Amino acid sequence: MSKPRIALIVGSTRPTRFADIPAQWMLKQAQARDDMTVELVDLRDYDLPIFAEVASNAWAPSQNAEAVRWQKKLAEFDGYIFVVAEHNRSVTASLKNALDHAYVEWARKPFGAIAYGSMGGANALAHLQNIGVELQMVPTRNNVRIGGSDFFRVHNGFGGSGNLADIEPVILPAAKAMLDDVVWWARATMAARATGLAEAA
Repeated sequence: MSKPRIALIVGSTRPTRFADIPAQWMLKQAQARDDMTVELVDLRDYDLPIFAEVASNAWAPSQNAEAVRWQKKLAEFDGYIFVVAEHNRSVTASLKNALDHAYVEWARKPFGAIAYGSMGGANALAHLQNIGVELQMVPTRNNVRIGGSDFFRVHNGFGGSGNLADIEPVILPAAKAMLDDVVWWARATMAARATGLAEAA
C-alpha cells in the first residue's frame, strides 16, 4: 500500500491570522515522518463563494467552477489535518463554508486537527468533529490544542513570540499521537475503500 497522502488545511483566511504559525509547525512535524506525504492546502487559494448550490455534491454536481476545483484538490488526499481557529466558540466561517462545498471527497477519510484559542479551540474542535461525522469522516481521538497561557505566549497578535518552539514540549506528544491516528485510520480507510471498489467492479 502506498503512503497516505494527507492535506494540512489552513482553516482561516483573515489577513491578520495566526494560523500560519501552527500550520508551519505542524507541516514540519508531518514532513519529518516517513509514513505519510503531506501538502499544505490554504483556503486563501480558493475563492469559494458562500455555499449556494441546490445541494451538496453527494446529491447534485456543483455548478460553481471554484467549488469544483476545490473538490478536485480534496480528492487527491487520503486524510486531512485542519488548522482550526476558534471564533466565538466555533470554527471560522471560511472553514465551515469550505467543508460545505464538498461531501463525496471527504467521506470515509480521517481527520485530525491543531486547534487554538483562549480555551484551546475546544468548542471549535468539537463542532468540527460533529461536522466531520455528518460528512462521513473519521475524527481522530488525539488532537493538538493550544490554549490558555501557552496561546498568549506564542500568539504574535497579543505580543507573543510567534514561535511554537517555545511551547513544543507541551504540544509535541499530542502532535505525534494525532499524526499516528491519522496515518492508522488513513491506511484502514484506504484499504476499505479499495475493497469496496473491487467488490463494485
